[in-house]
Amino acid sequence: MQDSAAIHEGFAKVEAPENVKAAAMVQFNRWISEPEFAEYRPQLDWLVAQGNYSGLVDRFFQILPFGTGGRRGAVGIGPNRMNAWTLGASVQGHCEYLRQRFPGKSLQVGLAYDVRKFVDSRKQYCPDLPNPVLGLSSRLLAELAAEVYAANGIVAWILPRQSRHYQATPELSCLIRQLGLDGGLNISASHNPPDDNGGKFYDERGAQPVPPDDQIMADLVEKVEKTRKVAWHDGVKANLIRFIDDAPHKAYIRILERESLVEKPRAGEVSVVFTPLHGVGAMTAMEILETQGFKVIPVVSQLDPDGQFPNVSKSPNPEVPESMDRAASLAEDRKADLVLATDPDADRLGAMFPDEHGKFRFITGHQIAALLTCFKLEELRRLGRLKPSNFVVRTRVTTSIINRMAAAAGIQVVDDLLVGFKYIAEVLRDLELVGRHGELQASVDDFVIGVEESHGVLVTPHIRDKDAGGAALLMAELVLCKRRLGSSAWSYLNEVEERFGHFCNITVNLAMTGLEGRQQMSRMLQTLRSSPPSAIAGRKVTAFQDLQDPEGPLGPHKGATDAASRNVLVFELGEACRIVLRPSGTEPKAKAYVEVSTPPRVRGVADSEWISVCLGADKEAAKLAKEFQALALSHA
Repeated sequence: MQDSAAIHEGFAKVEAPENVKAAAMVQFNRWISEPEFAEYRPQLDWLVAQGNYSGLVDRFFQILPFGTGGRRGAVGIGPNRMNAWTLGASVQGHCEYLRQRFPGKSLQVGLAYDVRKFVDSRKQYCPDLPNPVLGLSSRLLAELAAEVYAANGIVAWILPRQSRHYQATPELSCLIRQLGLDGGLNISASHNPPDDNGGKFYDERGAQPVPPDDQIMADLVEKVEKTRKVAWHDGVKANLIRFIDDAPHKAYIRILERESLVEKPRAGEVSVVFTPLHGVGAMTAMEILETQGFKVIPVVSQLDPDGQFPNVSKSPNPEVPESMDRAASLAEDRKADLVLATDPDADRLGAMFPDEHGKFRFITGHQIAALLTCFKLEELRRLGRLKPSNFVVRTRVTTSIINRMAAAAGIQVVDDLLVGFKYIAEVLRDLELVGRHGELQASVDDFVIGVEESHGVLVTPHIRDKDAGGAALLMAELVLCKRRLGSSAWSYLNEVEERFGHFCNITVNLAMTGLEGRQQMSRMLQTLRSSPPSAIAGRKVTAFQDLQDPEGPLGPHKGATDAASRNVLVFELGEACRIVLRPSGTEPKAKAYVEVSTPPRVRGVADSEWISVCLGADKEAAKLAKEFQALALSHA
């Protein structure tokens, strides 16, 4: 290791606040001196020799923040990276939280993991030196978590080592509820880049914790000084590490089967091209489709679980149209009726279906939400099961067309939720506990559907996180139903817009990476918060809401995690336009959600006139998005 004076000088030259560099130096000195971190030292010596002090400050200036449900970020060396140390501390804190929450109880948790394995695809480290994070997989992190739980006397349920199965995010939620567990942990970075990973915690209802519980857990995690751990074989021998059989998976499939709304397809009646994008969705979404009799044509090159996602274009994220290019090509060749894709942990669903010319079109998260909500409401009415106590749920950045659908159906709607599916689960929890959530009065059995713009859908209250399996089945049934009526899903999409109005929803990503990016994002939000614009793109701002305002509609903060979730600014530009700005909770960027809507199509309006109205809304949304992006970045 180079001399400490040279290292101090290198840290001092980094462009960052002095307190940030000082904090980084403290943590760095700990990692290069304490025996606990000895295995990381060769790579740290190499980073110093490379003069990569900016990278070292970023790795060491903080402990990877424990967000609203866990930690997620780049795998690597240092406290501001995902590794065995940061995960172990998180799990130890969760153990303390569970003991406080359930005093005197024999505790049990469930563990799930995705397909990821760190191979340093970003080339951050020296390939010729020992590297304890190289090859670190989600499975290995889950095993580490089991060893920590076991050392704390908590039973950890995990798939056996020889299992070739994976548990999707919604399956973990289901497992917790099926076995009556006290919580859970999912090792996954969802659709993040291949070298990322994370740990997301669940409560006893199979949902991610919400304020103030997430803050209580975060505080306990921050206080962890030493992580307890037992050897794997000792945990197994003590019956504290137990193995999951196939019963919970079968129970999950049965839950989805019970959500079926239409008669099963005849052989070959509807064909679905499906891709799990190298994730675990073949074991959930594809299985339920096959179980229900749909002809599934898999994208073979993307079928094997592989955390490097080698055959996926751009990103293993069904929110990204390019991710489904191979599936769309296969669907056109096979003249399929539908393309479905799931993200690596199979909680998000992507969809494409053919237009009137047979060309497969990407369906946005807002459109998926609208289509599935409208279709399920119609089918429930057809079956005589729709009643005024029913309700639908959306987050506030999800298309407002849901409200018009609920009003037309004469049912209730919850539409003011913060971003994150845990808030949809909280509605169900409140109904279980007190029979109401805000102005909503209902039972959990009145739940119809929960939707969010980022391709998240929940069709059953028996699971408490977004679930691509249930969404896939509902979408396939929609296509089947329209086929039987001599129509198509594409025609239905146009019909829905004519009935309820054309809603143009655009998401603008404001990427701000690294330490400097965090400072820019903070500056931007603070400036817009303190001095909101009076007009955007020539449209007057008719109302402004700062959801962090303790005197606003959400009331006082319930802790730092609540304040972070509420870091949201809402700009209303009349009745038909709005912009919502928030920093992403999982990626280094801010997001601006722009919506412009039209009234429903009036009887007698010519096709050309209706098309003109829709195009006008699209142009207005694009203009607002462009000018708001420029405005926001000017304050960064």
